[in-house]
Parts: sequence; structure tokens; C-alpha cells
Amino acid sequence: MDTKTAHNPGLYVFEKFEAGVIHLDADRNVLAMNDYARRVLPVDEKQPFGKLVTSFHPERSKPKVKFLLDEASGCPMANAVPMTMIINIPEQVLLIKVSRLGNATGETTGFALVFYDVTQVVGQAPKLSDAPAKNMRLSRIPMVANQKVSFVDTQDVLCLESQAHYTRVLTREGYHFCNLSISDLALRLDPDQFMRVHRCFIVNLQSVQTLTREGSKTQIVLKGKNTQPVPVSRGEVARLRQALGLT
Repeated sequence: MDTKTAHNPGLYVFEKFEAGVIHLDADRNVLAMNDYARRVLPVDEKQPFGKLVTSFHPERSKPKVKFLLDEASGCPMANAVPMTMIINIPEQVLLIKVSRLGNATGETTGFALVFYDVTQVVGQAPKLSDAPAKNMRLSRIPMVANQKVSFVDTQDVLCLESQAHYTRVLTREGYHFCNLSISDLALRLDPDQFMRVHRCFIVNLQSVQTLTREGSKTQIVLKGKNTQPVPVSRGEVARLRQALGLT
């Protein structure tokens, strides 16, 4: 490893990864894929060739893949950088990039969909005492901003807020955008560290400063400056108090 690479271990990790490549036609049907994609994807089960690429994605991922393709279909000059997104599938977290393909006159002839399995980058090894888990626990949460992928350590997360198919991640530095849904994240976060206290909120139990009660409503006040109170569903109050050692 040369000196330049040694100072950028994240880059080195991605250099070691194989890339899955899928060729789509202009109507977004699967034409071909490389050998790695055939090994990783359930090709025998789904028989994707000649089918719309979104037809064999999980329901929660279909809107995201469609959005990627819609964005890549736009003005070539506006979308010179491949569109990037992270999706969650059973046992894997995939980083996906989509780029428009054009002929000599610039007319769209198809798309190249490239993906990397980043599960080991964002996951943590299970404890020896743990039973095998279907969904690997996350030690870092992947985020995409300005077509760049970054990661935030789960220990630095104060709470997560649902934004439809996406999630806002709050740290002491402010909010970050994650294009995994809060349900996807709930399956992969350590339940000893994080609790879903409301359909729209997950909190880091270590970030809870106080509990407040106004009438029948319970709220969490988080550590840090300028944080907004987090609502707690009535059905989760007892479980939260127990997790915080209050009962």
C-alpha cells in the first residue's frame, strides 16, 4: 500500500470491492449484467432479464430506484455525475450509482447501474454471545450528500427522524440526510443502544437528558444545544422508562 492510500483507508476499502454492473435499455428493462452481479443478486429466482429493473426490488426500495433513474434521465449536463443512493435489502446494504448512456447524437439508449455491497463498511461484527442476526448491526450510518457518500458513527447519533422513505440523522453537528427509511435503520441498529419511541423517531438512549410530561404527552429532551423535544408514543413510555432504569 502506498503512502497516499494509507492516509485514506476508506478509499482503500472501496478499491477492494467488486462492482456489480447491470445494463438497462432506454425503457429500463434489464439487458445484461456482469458475473459479480449474477453471484450477488437472486437471478435464478427473479429471472430479471427483459423485465423492468424496479420489478424485482423490495417494495420499499422501488420508489428510490425509480427516483434514481428519473434523475439520471434528465439533462445530461445537469447530471454529469452519476446519481447515487443507498438501499437496504435483506442482509445487505447496497451503494447504487446510475448513469445515463447515450449514442453519438446524445439520445438516451439505456442506463448503467453499478452497485457495491457496503454492508461490511457500515456493519459491526456480532458479539460471540449473540445469536446469528438476519440483519447485520450498523456501527456507522451511510449518508449521501452532493453525490458523495459519508458515514457517521452510531455512537455520535442523538436521534433519527423519519422523512417518508428517508431519514434525518441528528448529531451534535446538526442534521444529516440518510436515504434509508427509519424502518430499515430500526432493523439494523443495536437495540441496547437505540429505541424507537415513536413511529417517526428513534433515539440513542445515551443521548437522553431528561423526560418531560405535559398533560398526557411525554417528551424526551436530548443532550446538546438547540435540540428539539422528541415525542414519545403512549405505548412506549413504560418500555422507555425501563430502558433508562427509571422503573
